[in-house]
Amino acid sequence: MRTLRPQLASLLFLGMALAQRQVAVQEGPLYRTEGSHITLWCKVSGYQGPAEQNFQWSIYLPSAPEREVQIVSTIDPSFPYAIYTQRVHSRGIYVERVQGDAVLLHITELQDRDAGEYECHTPNTDERYFGSYSAKMNLVVIPDSLRVTAVPQTLNKVERDSLELKCEVSKSTVQHSHVSIAWYRQRGSEVPVEVISLSRDFVLRAGSAYAQRQATGDVRLDKVGETTAKLTIYNLHPSDQGEFYCEAAEWIQDPDKSWYAMTRKRSQGAVVNVQATDKEFSVRLETEKRTYIVGEPVEFRCILEAQNIPDRYFSISWAFNSSLIASLGPNAVPVLNNEFAQREALGQLKVAKESDNVFVLKIYRLRLEDSGKYNCRVTEREKTVTGDFIDKESKRPKNIPITVLPLKAGFAVTAISRTPGVTYNESFDLQCIIKPHYPSWVPVSVTWRFQPAGSTEFHDLVTFTRDGGVQWGDRYVSFRTRTAIEKAESSNNVRLSISRASDTEAGKYQCVAELWRKNYNSSWTRLADRTSNLLEIRVLRPVTKLQVSKSKRSITLVENRPIPLNCSVKSQTSPDSHFAVLWYVHKPSDADGKLILKTTHSSAFEYGTYAEEEGLRGRLQFERSASGGLFSLTVQRAEVRDSGSYYCHVEEWLLSPNHAWYKLAEEVSGRTEVTVKQPDNRLQVNQTQKNITVLENQWVTLECLVNSRTSPSSQLSVEWYVWRPGHPEKEAVAQLSRQNTLRYGDLVALGDLRSRLHLESPSPGLYLLSIQNATVRDSGAYDCRVEEWLLDPSDRWYKRAEDLSGLITLTVKQPDPTLQVDTSTANLTVQEKESFPLDCSILSRSSPESHFAVTWYNLRAKEAGGHAEEDNEEEEEREAVLSVGLDAIFSPEAGRWEGRLRFQRLSAVLFRLTVLQAGGADTGNYSCRVEEWLADPNGVWYRLAEEESGTVAVHVQDAGSTLQSVICSNDALFYFVFFYPFPIFGILIITILLVRFKSRNSSKNSEGKNGVPLLWIKEPHLNYSPTCLEPPVLSIHPGTID
Repeated sequence: MRTLRPQLASLLFLGMALAQRQVAVQEGPLYRTEGSHITLWCKVSGYQGPAEQNFQWSIYLPSAPEREVQIVSTIDPSFPYAIYTQRVHSRGIYVERVQGDAVLLHITELQDRDAGEYECHTPNTDERYFGSYSAKMNLVVIPDSLRVTAVPQTLNKVERDSLELKCEVSKSTVQHSHVSIAWYRQRGSEVPVEVISLSRDFVLRAGSAYAQRQATGDVRLDKVGETTAKLTIYNLHPSDQGEFYCEAAEWIQDPDKSWYAMTRKRSQGAVVNVQATDKEFSVRLETEKRTYIVGEPVEFRCILEAQNIPDRYFSISWAFNSSLIASLGPNAVPVLNNEFAQREALGQLKVAKESDNVFVLKIYRLRLEDSGKYNCRVTEREKTVTGDFIDKESKRPKNIPITVLPLKAGFAVTAISRTPGVTYNESFDLQCIIKPHYPSWVPVSVTWRFQPAGSTEFHDLVTFTRDGGVQWGDRYVSFRTRTAIEKAESSNNVRLSISRASDTEAGKYQCVAELWRKNYNSSWTRLADRTSNLLEIRVLRPVTKLQVSKSKRSITLVENRPIPLNCSVKSQTSPDSHFAVLWYVHKPSDADGKLILKTTHSSAFEYGTYAEEEGLRGRLQFERSASGGLFSLTVQRAEVRDSGSYYCHVEEWLLSPNHAWYKLAEEVSGRTEVTVKQPDNRLQVNQTQKNITVLENQWVTLECLVNSRTSPSSQLSVEWYVWRPGHPEKEAVAQLSRQNTLRYGDLVALGDLRSRLHLESPSPGLYLLSIQNATVRDSGAYDCRVEEWLLDPSDRWYKRAEDLSGLITLTVKQPDPTLQVDTSTANLTVQEKESFPLDCSILSRSSPESHFAVTWYNLRAKEAGGHAEEDNEEEEEREAVLSVGLDAIFSPEAGRWEGRLRFQRLSAVLFRLTVLQAGGADTGNYSCRVEEWLADPNGVWYRLAEEESGTVAVHVQDAGSTLQSVICSNDALFYFVFFYPFPIFGILIITILLVRFKSRNSSKNSEGKNGVPLLWIKEPHLNYSPTCLEPPVLSIHPGTID
């Protein structure tokens, strides 16, 4: 409260000049003790609407700094939260309205939970939102650690004894604070009298009642040790009787540099009784000086020193040049003579009893005729039984002569300043000295005039009027908030103090003094005026202390990583400096650096041309450290083209006292060389070479394994190639793009391979190429080429690396031939006109899928045309009887075989050719030749193997041959027939008959209802007519008929 109202007044003037709403709150942090009564002021300016504004106070507690807790409002009774409702209703917390736009928040008993960040909010009454509507400050609640103790006691003293009292004062406050100590004397319900005190600034000062005795050394205050204050009074007077106690206060300096008494406590009292020794008394007369000027006031003090004055009766009389002026009886009612009674009635004179022992004569305006000798007389009177007073003893001090001089109109005025040159925000004083020094009561008006720099006209700045008032000029309203005018107590010298100097205060100053006289009719007459010399004040900007780090560094990083750039301010001119930071990049191809980003001193962002051209806006991140001296720019997702030399350009800005920002200095930092490179190539494909051999028509899988890659997020494309035998260049087989799109190679070169390819990736980095139904033409050396693609910071894919795998040599073979035909020989004798079978049996084959082509040959012996002497040899004539292709198509029948051949496929590996109507020409050796055929994966048949069977010797007998001829032609049979008995011949006949009978039954049982299905496509010349000599005989052996 002690400094609040002047501050609020200055805020009022400030608010008038603002163009927008501004809310100001008491500057923090404030430290206050628990249990004390505190006030916080809040002021709004620049508003529109009603003159009476409303205020709402809230707090943000340290335990929840983001949560607002409402305390009290001037408009809404329901505004407080529950934890404050009771205190607000009981007036423990309330808002005092100082004026329409300024209030005080009172907390009568501060609690520890009241610590936090306080916010003062003003609801909007403007036509539009413009400005600030709230302000915040911090309040810290600390424990009340002040302790003031003294020993309570009662002391009985005798006049002129010494008194010694001690008081213990201690504190344990962590914050820097001062302590003041004062001793008081109190009698009953009277106002306590200050004895002596030690201020917070360690200034020792006695109270008015003890000032004289302190000057003579009879009253002392000593500090003993760290916590003890000792009061000593020598030569005790009876008037010293009463209760003595000490009072201590703990002071702390607020952010506005003012001192505040956080807590004040007093000790217990010590009762001191002083016994008077006698009834003697003494009188002395005092005044300030002996020479005065007309119109100046004078005060005479008649001081009575005696024991037990309240219990005794004294009368006082005042005399001037031995003439009675006035008298006061024990009832303290003054009685003045005629002349001085008139002056007393006009308020020019006063006679009064100031206290029990002090009597005052005061003349407010001296006249020339008031020069002379003044004195007082004190008479002790005794009250009789009847109530009358009788004079006993009278004493008077020495006369005090005074001289009253006339007021001289001749004077000179000088303007001086100890600081003709100042820096922004510094203060300077201007002194207007008037000689001779008129006393303060002399009516003199002093006007300070001001000529701004660059102007030729003077204007009145401020006037200290003749009646002691201050009148400001209308031209320079801004001076009022930063200017103080002060008049010296002992003279009319006027000092003009201007704080927070700015360009507005630079210029020439002079003062004009006017001497006035007040007439008896209260009118004024100007006696003289003087103008001082010109005094030029220069206001300079502060000398910059800006230093930016010049250190150089190099950064090498991989693309897509952030580029950290730092700009460090090592020193600054003022803690309140703001900085504008401009970031540049210099490329080798550019003459000058290009602007990337600018952050103004008001923290606004402006992107440079480089950021716009290179599309950096979305990749820039700017930060400023909490301490304010370190600025960071991060280029996110770095690209190779971001390489270059980066530096910052720092501008230091300060706020002038006129609340306008100006640039004080600028400096460039050291450079940071940034090299952005693509990631190191880590692509590695398995280089192991392999040989794979498979049989035709099987599936084969070729593997392409990526052992390592540059980045897990990269994309891979895989392309397979093949070197075919006899081809000079490799051919593209298939490609799997990074988008998993499958493309095939040259369609002509691939042929049917395309339809048999299968490409898959069962796991990351593993790619499999499968060839279905492999053919011999698929043989070759295969490899894969892997390309690794990375995404650059601009979301564009680029090929970072490629690698080839090891060769996979694929050999596709046809199956090994395992064809085997029965090569055993046999003899067969048939009768003419009978039929005989020729079997072709395949003992083993190369594949279950094999097909066979069978050809029967007849080899007949024929004699050569001539006879050799010794080595005639028979030649065989080879004749194809019948050919059956793998597709079961028959060859044309030769002329002599036409109509006599029947083909049967008894099983998959047993073929039979039956010759019907055998004739003598059919005698000869017969064999079959088997060709084994397989179909390749394309369905094309090829001959895998061929083999010929053993021969079957067939002998056809003529129909005219007799048994005798047969027997005779065979010696063994001849002997057997004619030399063995007939029973043996009978057994032979029976055996032949049995064999023929079984053969007939077997043929009949093997025929189906519709006959056996033959597997050839057509048999145009075979005759199955019942008129043939013998019906067809089909023997079906176990197995499958194809």
